[in-house]
Amino acid sequence: MDYGIEGRVALVAASSKGLGKACAMSLAHEGANVALCARNDDELQKAAQEIKSATGTEVWAQTADMSRPDDIESLIGAAREHFGRIDILVTNAGGPPPGQFMDFADDDWLAALNLNLLSTIRLIRGVMPQMQAQQWGRIVNITSVTVKQPFEALLLSNVARAGVVTLSKTLSNQLAKDNVLINTVCPGIILTDRVRQVTHNMAETQGISEDEALQAYVSPIPMGRAGQPAEFADLVVFLSSERCSYITGTVTQIDGGFVKGYY
Repeated sequence: MDYGIEGRVALVAASSKGLGKACAMSLAHEGANVALCARNDDELQKAAQEIKSATGTEVWAQTADMSRPDDIESLIGAAREHFGRIDILVTNAGGPPPGQFMDFADDDWLAALNLNLLSTIRLIRGVMPQMQAQQWGRIVNITSVTVKQPFEALLLSNVARAGVVTLSKTLSNQLAKDNVLINTVCPGIILTDRVRQVTHNMAETQGISEDEALQAYVSPIPMGRAGQPAEFADLVVFLSSERCSYITGTVTQIDGGFVKGYY
């Protein structure tokens, strides 16, 4: 399938590893020029070189922390100066710490909202006027299956990421007339370094092998396995593309059937 994004410019947040990197790699494979960012410059430059070598497209990178408003503003301004425009935005950020309701003070809640909700707001605010002016744009927000099926121990993430869903749905109505489409994707258990670390810790704690720990971790998934980052990225690429021309305001999980609800 020709996704129609060759030569488009995609800004992918938190893209030195994990889901962000997978999305940037897949977008680049389809011919998009990509702007990357991450907090760790060594990891960021390594990812940028890997994507450029694998795809031959133009890759630009700048260090940025999604919890810092000035970093986001600088990132968008510099990416636009380098490429001339931003056509595709993939919002992404790490998650806040786990815990129960009484574990968290106001500062914890504010930090979580700043990292996961306000970063998304700031990124969208930075690219939206230009996308509207050019009458073409795609915004894909990465959240989690917890917005559909909350995890008890991930209360901060559950609440902050649910705000992204509400934001996305509301903006979709405003932006549709300008051919700027905004959708939310909700990864389940995808085999990233973070998931590998979780299963490594499980194995050490329970005295089992890492393969056994992974099987236990994915046991609630009807497909019986974790997803691959490239499988997740395929969905993001479609929603970022010209082929996605009549889809906006959706919230789609990619989880091997883990979410039990209908919607």
